[in-house]
Amino acid sequence: MPMNGYQRIAAALRGERPDVTPVMLHNFMMAAREAGVTMREFRRDPRALARSFIQAVEKYGYDGVLVDVDTATLAGAVGVPVDLPGDAPGRTTGGCLRALAGAADLPPVDVGRYPVIQVWLEGVRLLKQHFGNEVYLRGNCDQAPYSLACLMRGMDDWMMEIMDPRNAEPAHRLLAYCEEAVRQFIQLMSETGCHMVSNGDSLAGPDMVSPRIYREFAFPYEQHVVGFAHRLGLPYVLHICGKTDRILDEMVATGSDALELDYKTDAQLAHDKLKDKATFIGNLDPSGVLAQGAPRQVEEKTRELLAIFADTPRFILNAGCAMPSTTPAENLRTMIRVARGGASA
Repeated sequence: MPMNGYQRIAAALRGERPDVTPVMLHNFMMAAREAGVTMREFRRDPRALARSFIQAVEKYGYDGVLVDVDTATLAGAVGVPVDLPGDAPGRTTGGCLRALAGAADLPPVDVGRYPVIQVWLEGVRLLKQHFGNEVYLRGNCDQAPYSLACLMRGMDDWMMEIMDPRNAEPAHRLLAYCEEAVRQFIQLMSETGCHMVSNGDSLAGPDMVSPRIYREFAFPYEQHVVGFAHRLGLPYVLHICGKTDRILDEMVATGSDALELDYKTDAQLAHDKLKDKATFIGNLDPSGVLAQGAPRQVEEKTRELLAIFADTPRFILNAGCAMPSTTPAENLRTMIRVARGGASA
């Protein structure tokens, strides 16, 4: 009997062979556009958010919904100034801490009061009501602690300050504050009925900082968050953009059930590092291949990736990061057809 989407992804996470390669899409911008929903509506109306993903699943027949909204929501919830344009995801416009020492005087964390987070949570609840256990629901919870701390202090100041050992204590104080914010979001997300939670920590990746900085300031907090999700009974995914080859061992050591890795990461190396330890999610180039490539290129790159992971069930096909809103439907259908074992067109 064929598996449903939930069963396929659950099997891949357990290290059991699903009936076909499962597909989980990071397609919130594309889903909103195809549903005729602006990004302003998407972050303000949970019904519009849910409708966008429901229509996308019905149109393409994929297995797992990655519920994302913005990359500045958790930052906004802790006081970082954000710009929320009508036609694009939100973005931060500067830090909210004038000095690193100010971390000692921050008000208590309460991310649940932030309206966009409530929209995000209600959207996941609506999706769970609609799909039940037919489609796998991954409730993304925005930034991991390191990336959130970077946004709170301001990227330039933060990256200069953590190079000075004298700033280690206030830096870790801010990271502990950010960890509490992340935990609160994960706790709230766990109450929606989602099947999995995740965070992104791309500002901690080797494209931004050295592996030494990652190990000292990001890795311990990622471990804490993974452990917290597990205590809530939920699998966890860690996502880091860019070329993560130099920190793959540490990323696996966080205890994450799966790693969502960008197209810049060597897929064969990731296969060798993750095999029998964590599930690989990714890692087609979302822009150069899925959004801008021809269907033949999409098919070629998808088959290359499937061949690398053919000897392990711990594989979920996705783009390496968020897919542009302009991704052609034909390209997405090609990727999914190949994952389903379809012949060349």
